[in-house]
Amino acid sequence: MTLRLVLADDQALVRAGLRLILRAEHDLEVVAECADGEQAIAAVAAHRPDVVLMDVRMPGTDGLMATRRLRDLHDAPPVLLLTTFDDDDVLWGAVEAGAASFLLKDTPAEQLVAALRITAAGGSWLDPRVTPRLLARLRDARGPNGDATARLAALTDRETEVLALMADGSTNSEIAERLHVGERTVKSHVTAIFMKLSVRDRAGAIVLAFDAGLVRPGHHGR
Repeated sequence: MTLRLVLADDQALVRAGLRLILRAEHDLEVVAECADGEQAIAAVAAHRPDVVLMDVRMPGTDGLMATRRLRDLHDAPPVLLLTTFDDDDVLWGAVEAGAASFLLKDTPAEQLVAALRITAAGGSWLDPRVTPRLLARLRDARGPNGDATARLAALTDRETEVLALMADGSTNSEIAERLHVGERTVKSHVTAIFMKLSVRDRAGAIVLAFDAGLVRPGHHGR
């Protein structure tokens, strides 16, 4: 199956480089290129892509604002945001905006492609190099990680297992196969996890999983 994506970055050279990487993959198709968030929102409405690859810093409507607005659309595609290492506010903003995944701009091509496939399939990918910074920001805001541990204690054993697999980058279908259950059952577990942890999406749940020590930053079982 071909994954259709919208590419948004205000720098033409960056878009050209990303386009070369993506076009080399037989299952990825760039259906639109955009120079700002406003164009990205319009492209999503016009092309109904499977995933959006978007830079954070763009003139006018930036990547964070565009991601927030896309969340309000019916059946909006997941967003993979490209971020920079030296701006903690941007990293935290990516999670709060509802980005499904985020990567640093110097990520190797093979990792970018893998993250896009996972994101398009409903999973999440958090760049392991910035996860510790996110956890530090979370702890500053909420205090020691006892809060995260207490929240995870409300999960059943199976929900904890599902959360650990989510944090490993697994999609719902992959979790279902791994646990030998139906995908609808996995979706029910994911919904319960969101409700019990008081988070909106997979990225928020995964950050809490890291903070509670359920998984280690930088670990991907792939």
